[in-house]
Amino acid sequence: MWMEIITCKGPYHFDSVLDRLSLDPIIHINKDEQLVRVPSVIEGKSYVLNVRAIGTVKEPAFELCGTDKTIKEEAIRRIRRIFQFDFSLNEVMSHFHQTNLSRIFQQHEGTPIVLEFDFYSCLMKCIIHQQLNVAFAHTLTSRFVKEFGYQIEGVWFYPTPETVAGLEYDDLRALQFSGRKAEYVIDTSRLIADGKLDLMELDLLPEEELMKDLVKIRGIGPWTVQNFMLSGLGRPNLFPKADIGIQKAIQKHFNLEKKPTSDEMDEYSKEWSPYLSYATLYLWRSIE
Repeated sequence: MWMEIITCKGPYHFDSVLDRLSLDPIIHINKDEQLVRVPSVIEGKSYVLNVRAIGTVKEPAFELCGTDKTIKEEAIRRIRRIFQFDFSLNEVMSHFHQTNLSRIFQQHEGTPIVLEFDFYSCLMKCIIHQQLNVAFAHTLTSRFVKEFGYQIEGVWFYPTPETVAGLEYDDLRALQFSGRKAEYVIDTSRLIADGKLDLMELDLLPEEELMKDLVKIRGIGPWTVQNFMLSGLGRPNLFPKADIGIQKAIQKHFNLEKKPTSDEMDEYSKEWSPYLSYATLYLWRSIE
């Protein structure tokens, strides 16, 4: 057993992190203990990493615990990346306090972008969530993980690409996947399992090239790629205009009679760059 204390610059609102993570029934959290249990596969082995907040919003500190000391360094690196502990929100807060989103950023100050726990689960989640309301999307994802994934210490792990590659389309249709979505999930997993799609390499690509490569894959469109880049890779300047939640949040915030058009969204968002991803997060937060 090992333990490491991690600190970062405030503000960092871990209760907001827990609120967002709690929307996903697969993620193991304990709000009373301010604890997240993170499934992590390192060097082919599965581990559960426990992240507990022990500081304050202004002076954040976290206790990270694991069982295998040999993976401690990699575990710390991953957790720092997932929870964005090395990114200071001060500049983001200052930027948005001068914009038309200042009220939302004041209400949710210190909410960081927290990444999905690994690239594969992020891409699968993005594909499954396409064109679904949030509640059913989480239900479908939960069925997928609990049917084909596995548990360690009570924490759920997504199935491996190899496991999903070996499924038949009807296996997912039995969980209420549409025929096409079943094909998208399994066919994309087969590309990954066969080595034709390397998710780790995607992290090294510029956004335009990454978009160009991924949209060639059947079932992956711009919305999916943008959400993968935001939630999986942590790119800071993405604005998925086709996202229904973003449209609803803008409609609410600016008191519009109907959902904004693409041109209107461009106009409202002029002030938000180079932190469009944070505008996206805080808009989502405003209607959750």
